[in-house]
Amino acid sequence: MSAEQAVRARALALLADDAALAGLVHGVFDGVPARASAPYVSVGAAEGSDWGTKDVAGREVRLTLALVGVGAAAGDGAAGRIEALVPGLRGEGDGWRVVGARVVRTRFGFAKDGGWRHEIVVRCRCLVG
Repeated sequence: MSAEQAVRARALALLADDAALAGLVHGVFDGVPARASAPYVSVGAAEGSDWGTKDVAGREVRLTLALVGVGAAAGDGAAGRIEALVPGLRGEGDGWRVVGARVVRTRFGFAKDGGWRHEIVVRCRCLVG
């Protein structure tokens, strides 16, 4: 499994298993769902680049998490919860060890139809094994 796939799988499991987040959104989805009631979380693109140490190969993965809603932007609690969960991405799994995970960028915007989108970009530094 690639580092990008491992980080996506880890993020999906972490977000879907959190009871506090489940109380704030209607679901956590792999990609944009065909049909879902807002607010929901979408685990989006994972972009990787070379990264490592002198003696261990690795990848830096930037993962986009989107909190999508409608009406008043009441997603601050859910966005805060997602950001609080990010350090939980650290650990081992699927042939990779996530040694660092942090939020590097957030973006919030309104859509024409009255919806809104809060994007959170997470940087994960991964080492093989």
